[in-house]
Amino acid sequence: MRLVTYSWMAIVLAIACAAIGWLGLAGWLAAVVLLASVAMHVAGNAIGTRLREATDRDLARPHGLSADPAKETPQLPVLSPSHLHRHSSLGRLVPISAGIGAVCGGTAGAVALMWLAGSSPAGALLGGGSSAVMGGLLGFLGASFVEIVRTSLRESLAAERASAPSDDGAAAPSYRRT
Repeated sequence: MRLVTYSWMAIVLAIACAAIGWLGLAGWLAAVVLLASVAMHVAGNAIGTRLREATDRDLARPHGLSADPAKETPQLPVLSPSHLHRHSSLGRLVPISAGIGAVCGGTAGAVALMWLAGSSPAGALLGGGSSAVMGGLLGFLGASFVEIVRTSLRESLAAERASAPSDDGAAAPSYRRT
């Protein structure tokens, strides 16, 4: 490496040591989490790139084509986009679940602060508002996860029914709700 690179590494290391010395154990933990996050990000990008290139080679090999997209593009069948590729509403379940989560979280937070912590009404109101935000977020995340899994399963079952041969040898019709 060049001297400039070593100089920058020394500067970054000195700043990191100063920050760790100032923050104590929390600084060490933050530095470890930061370094692990950067390492996982770089490793994920490298693994993803390698897998994408391997998939391109594997798809091109049976067709006798080159894996380099600049040379020629393999003619693969074009599939219609699934529901998860399109931008659409998640349905009525998600806002209702978020509202229920917000009400339950706000009530539980305010009651817990009033009775268990002996907080003032203003503190309980502020804490209840924070708890309502967290409860609404958890309700939204849970309902979104359930809706996406339900949609994915419904589409995969419909695709499986469409590709499975029926008794007379023809492909079975797919019935999709939209």
